[in-house]
Amino acid sequence: MRPQLGLGVNLTPQLLQSIRLLQLTAPQLEMELRQALERNPLLEQDEPEVEAEEIEADARVESAAWDELPEPSFLSGGNTGGDYDDAASRIAEGASSDPRQRLLQSLSLQWNARDVAIAAWWLDQCDDRGYLESPLDELHLLGASTCNLDASELEIVRQRLLHGECTGVAAQDAGECLRAQLSMQPESSARTLGLRILRDHLDLLAVHDEAALAKSLKCDAADVRDAVALVMTLRAHPMEDTTPDDAGVIVPDVVAWHADGGWRVALNGRSAPRVRIAAHCERALADAPGDVSALRGLLDEARWLVRGVAMRNDTLLRTTQVLVERQRAYLERGDEAIAPLTLREVADAIGMHESTVSRITSGKFLQTPRGTIELKRLFAVRLEGAEVSGSAVKAMVKRLIDAEPAHAPLADDTIAGLLARQGVRVARRTVAKYRDQLSIAPARQRCRAVAFAKAS
Repeated sequence: MRPQLGLGVNLTPQLLQSIRLLQLTAPQLEMELRQALERNPLLEQDEPEVEAEEIEADARVESAAWDELPEPSFLSGGNTGGDYDDAASRIAEGASSDPRQRLLQSLSLQWNARDVAIAAWWLDQCDDRGYLESPLDELHLLGASTCNLDASELEIVRQRLLHGECTGVAAQDAGECLRAQLSMQPESSARTLGLRILRDHLDLLAVHDEAALAKSLKCDAADVRDAVALVMTLRAHPMEDTTPDDAGVIVPDVVAWHADGGWRVALNGRSAPRVRIAAHCERALADAPGDVSALRGLLDEARWLVRGVAMRNDTLLRTTQVLVERQRAYLERGDEAIAPLTLREVADAIGMHESTVSRITSGKFLQTPRGTIELKRLFAVRLEGAEVSGSAVKAMVKRLIDAEPAHAPLADDTIAGLLARQGVRVARRTVAKYRDQLSIAPARQRCRAVAFAKAS
């Protein structure tokens, strides 16, 4: 045998533990630390410092990550001024079991405080299923008198609720709820026909009389069957099955917020307990007589864990800080502003290997004013031959199609030309690829869909 020289890494138990800790998500780390506290008597839970608590509190308020919204005083006549943010200081802790409060929590990440308060008023007028409990005209009058707001302003917020993330909430009846849900589906002939059924023939749909529907709509029975099948995929009630599943709850690992003209980040200290070595146990062990090798083993284990968690948290914080700084335009303006960013660029910025950045960002979530997003989403591939990311171009394509004239849908080459005017040069096939990824039909099919809707 011939001797060979080579370089390798000795994967010690400490190094293996550090690598494993890097990959743990917030819930996994919490479970790991709680098990360690039960298993190792030399570990104890560390009480958070006042300064750390203040940082986390500021982060929660600035990012509008609210668990409960207080009763808006300006809606009850207590404040008609313009300061709607003071109520944030009275937010209660703990997750709500009320789906309406959970919806408000989510809206507070995207809407301004005034609109969230108006949305809270509308949700107070809804029953447990999410339907309005009184006729719409009466509610407009009630809102105008009690909230000192125009009926038009109230209705704008109701429409945003109706077509928002909990689509159909604040609907007047089942028909309006289903129409709102269907309007959010990708454009198709089945959707167009389904909207006609919901608008004009809800009674026939209720008894599943497809033959009568085909006759009334003067269309093919197969088309009616497709439209009815699409309608049947919708929720019967806006707030149906909205109880949160603890197993699917996303716990943010890091919080980002905007303050003093810049972006700040902090670890979500509430997601896992802080642990430390019990000082009195360490002192007692140092002076203990006899064989205490077993306890010294526990002490070494405790030291490795505390050091590993500190390294993990430091790496996560530094990585997130770079991601937020590089993608501040995305956080401020949205998908079209997301910049090209690679693992290597972030790794170089923090002085670590790409594999470390990959591990620390996998499965980790960042809480921002735009919502809670996965850290991996902040990486974006540069579009070949362009100075923008593919994700940004996809968002631009969607915006152009959303704003296109209904009677003249934009062809792919037209979209490419419009992007070129904005300084983004992409090929027609690139536009077609992103349009397909967005599940948007070609211009010819979109044109036919519009013509069919007019004819019907």
